[in-house]
Amino acid sequence: MNWATYWLRTENEVNAIRVITATALFVLSAVPAIAANVDVQMLNKGEAGNMVMEPAIVRILPGDTVTFLPTDKGHNAESIKEMTPEGGDLFKGSIGKEVVASFTVPGVYGIKCAPHFGMGMIALVVVGDDVSNLEAAKAAQMPKKAQERFAPLFAEIETQ
Repeated sequence: MNWATYWLRTENEVNAIRVITATALFVLSAVPAIAANVDVQMLNKGEAGNMVMEPAIVRILPGDTVTFLPTDKGHNAESIKEMTPEGGDLFKGSIGKEVVASFTVPGVYGIKCAPHFGMGMIALVVVGDDVSNLEAAKAAQMPKKAQERFAPLFAEIETQ
């Protein structure tokens, strides 16, 4: 093999590698990102006491989902309108049924079990880094026990 043949072969191989690399990058960029899911259990009794959602605070990225699991009977999960960022979707699950909620708008979302809201059965979902609706969420009217359970969750967000 002479020098000219070697050079052409090497240049053709380099070009082929470039085409393969560019094609692979194009194909991979067209694949949508897979959203994550976090499970929250609705319990009669948990680490924080009676009538709780665990974990009580969930941090996710926009586009992720949270599945609220009625581990014990008689619970539902629904968003608290006054604790939902502007443009955020509201949801309301049926009693005793699993509900999957998708969160696309960044912000702080308050979640309650309607039958046990007065007993403080709540959760907080933080989507992304934008917590600009935190003050509005803190100002929402709610039963005393729910306020008591939300307070340390709000404090946790404020210290981070």
